[in-house]
Amino acid sequence: DVQLQASGGGLVQTGGSLRLSCTASGFTFDDYTIGWWRQAPGKEREGVSCMSSRDGQRYYADSVKGRFIISRDNAKNTLYLQMNNLKPEDTAMYFCGIMGTGSRGQGTLVTVSS
Repeated sequence: DVQLQASGGGLVQTGGSLRLSCTASGFTFDDYTIGWWRQAPGKEREGVSCMSSRDGQRYYADSVKGRFIISRDNAKNTLYLQMNNLKPEDTAMYFCGIMGTGSRGQGTLVTVSS
C-alpha cells in the first residue's frame, strides 16, 4: 500500500522556521514527482511546492517563493519542506502526496502566531 506520512509541524511565531518531512513507502519513490499541499480552515486546498526526481525541477506557489525550499532524499524515501520567514497566512494542515495520482498522506499542522 502507498503510504505517505507528513511530520514536523508545530506552533511557531511570525518570522520563524519549520522543517516538514514526508516519509513514503509502498511505491518506488524516485519514480515520481512528490509535492506538498496545504489547507487552511475554510479555504480551498492549495498546492505549495513539488519536486521531480529525475531532473530535480522544483515548483513553488507564488505565496511561498523565496521563503520555502523543497528537497528530497531518494535514498531515504523522504521529501522535505524547509519553511522560513513564516507568516500567519501559512497556518494550515500540510500534506504530502504523489503528483498526478491523488495519493496523499495524513497531514501535519502548522500554526504561525502573530
